[in-house]
Amino acid sequence: MATRIGIIGAGAIGSIVGGMLTKAGHDVTLMEQWPEHVEAMKKVGLRLSGTCGEHVVPVKALHIHEIQSLREPFDYVFISVKSYDTEWATAMAVANLRRPDGVVVDFQNGINDERVAAVAGRDRTLGCVITISAGMYEPGHAIRTDRGAVGFKIGEHDGKDTARAREIARIMNDVATSKVTTNLWGERWSKLAVNCMVNPISGLSGFDSAEARTDHVPRRIAVFTAAEVIQVGRGRGYEVEPIYSIDAQRFVDAVAGKGLAEVEADMARDAKSRVGGRPSMLQDVMKGRRTEINYLNGYVSEQGRQVGVKTPFNDKIVELVNAPGVGLLKPDRKNLDPLWAMVPH
Repeated sequence: MATRIGIIGAGAIGSIVGGMLTKAGHDVTLMEQWPEHVEAMKKVGLRLSGTCGEHVVPVKALHIHEIQSLREPFDYVFISVKSYDTEWATAMAVANLRRPDGVVVDFQNGINDERVAAVAGRDRTLGCVITISAGMYEPGHAIRTDRGAVGFKIGEHDGKDTARAREIARIMNDVATSKVTTNLWGERWSKLAVNCMVNPISGLSGFDSAEARTDHVPRRIAVFTAAEVIQVGRGRGYEVEPIYSIDAQRFVDAVAGKGLAEVEADMARDAKSRVGGRPSMLQDVMKGRRTEINYLNGYVSEQGRQVGVKTPFNDKIVELVNAPGVGLLKPDRKNLDPLWAMVPH
């Protein structure tokens, strides 16, 4: 029997993954709460473009209310919704998962693995760290915007190299080069640093992902933000993996006055090797949607308080994004002024 894969949350990343897996011959069902997007996929197919090539893929797509019509359980369900939707999406996944060995894969930004495991059970939960990037600006059309060498890192919570982790990595190779990591949490904190550096800075300012690392103002704010994330992750006991291929310690050293210009130059060099796209938080802000700020920088601030690490940049970012209220933030470069004022000059 063919492996059945469900993806709950067909946003930009979920759509790229679901479309490319379907194109490669996998049995995939996309489940999504944006009605127009589901209807476009049903009527026309899913259009993919950008660095994954131009494709229109006939996909299986369901509205959330249609999930009740599923007759066959899934072997793997990827949770690809926003962090604030984690619990209900995981419960829906578990209700449609093959027993006893079906697996839920946490396929999100932020560090939600424990929340997924609390609903699905630790023995049925794996994590996937996503290093591709994508945008979606109209229904039925997802654009991949990176040229990264590695697309996905699959990991068990306990760091073991297991057959099921290898199998998911093998499947994901049909989207982008994938590997098993034995340091899921260190990879999670590395990706969290990236999300905390670029997502809110872009959401506040309107800079795209490349501009946020090449313009000196957002880039320097990002270095100070990342250093806090790294120190909190280490305070939690994790070995934080490199960020943009830059050793984590270099960010910590940079804010202490050692090698700041070199770190910034390496960030800019990395950005120039990629296609600039709108990070997910900028996409949310432009659409007037709730952001994931409390699950990104807010999570860092909360964890920092628990381990006694001060996080002034992350605290201020959370304050600035949340202050206007849900759906009311307008991207403006002046929004970075309070953060720029905190950077030593």
